[in-house]
Amino acid sequence: MTGDRGLLLGTLAAVVAASLFGMLGPLARYGAEAGIEGVAFTAWRALLGAGFLAVLITARGTARRSLAAIGGLSRRGRASLAIAALMGVTLNVSVFTAFGLVPIALSLMLFYLYPAGVVVIDLALGRERLSPTRLLALALSFGGVVLVLAGGMGDGGGAPPSLLGIALSLVAAASQVVFMTVSRGGYSSVPASAATLVILSTSAVGASMIAVVAGQADGLLAPFRSLQPWPIVLLAGVAGAGISSLLFLTAIRTIGGTRTGILMLLEPVVGVLLAALLLREALLPLQVLGGLLVLAGALVLQVRSAPELEPIAETDAGPVI
Repeated sequence: MTGDRGLLLGTLAAVVAASLFGMLGPLARYGAEAGIEGVAFTAWRALLGAGFLAVLITARGTARRSLAAIGGLSRRGRASLAIAALMGVTLNVSVFTAFGLVPIALSLMLFYLYPAGVVVIDLALGRERLSPTRLLALALSFGGVVLVLAGGMGDGGGAPPSLLGIALSLVAAASQVVFMTVSRGGYSSVPASAATLVILSTSAVGASMIAVVAGQADGLLAPFRSLQPWPIVLLAGVAGAGISSLLFLTAIRTIGGTRTGILMLLEPVVGVLLAALLLREALLPLQVLGGLLVLAGALVLQVRSAPELEPIAETDAGPVI
């Protein structure tokens, strides 16, 4: 798909995907109120998202091809997919737990440090050179994080944010960095929907086990006891995992990774606005400035990439959540 129509559809797909990802913070809070805490919420979201993708793959008649592609992976490819799936578990468990410990806006700002983290890894591996533009982007990102954290520790009239919540947000960002690094061609022969299904299925199993160990088994059983949680988990699973992932990958294939990456910066904006409107959460002025610097750093890194509209490996980087 090329031309103006492809650009329009790809842009729309990225915007909708970013918006769907951005609503997950408030949904996690509502899930906790309905008896499904952070880790249990992660398990249900992943399970329903995986179920949606499984039905879609079956309806498309691509199940056999997907299984063959996974089975035909080299040892390195299988290791890459396994690491990506593991990072999906740590990312989602960390970020959805963090949403219950610190303001959603704060968690999202810290999570979006990951583009800078990817650059640091690329520099360390010799994939990139340290140019003035990249140095500026890193300075903006890390300086923004300092302001975000400093703003929360100041005299804002309330208690300082949870250190555990901050740490988990940074763990989520680090997990995304690893995910993006290993996904660059590591299992590109596997269709995007099948790779996402593997990742979400692993998250469902892993999060369920962690929920039991963490004492959140009641949250796993909550949807069987009441209908109240179902609208929340269905929206988070089908729309916030299955549909959003497909739209995100569609955007990459139609308008390229650079343009998609820029449009995905809408995710924290939507998350912050929804948290403010629905949950009455707001960042302090210094934190707002820090958040803008983080997003500015991410934007500089995206714009610095060569513009393209060429096809990109279906499993290439993007938000897992």
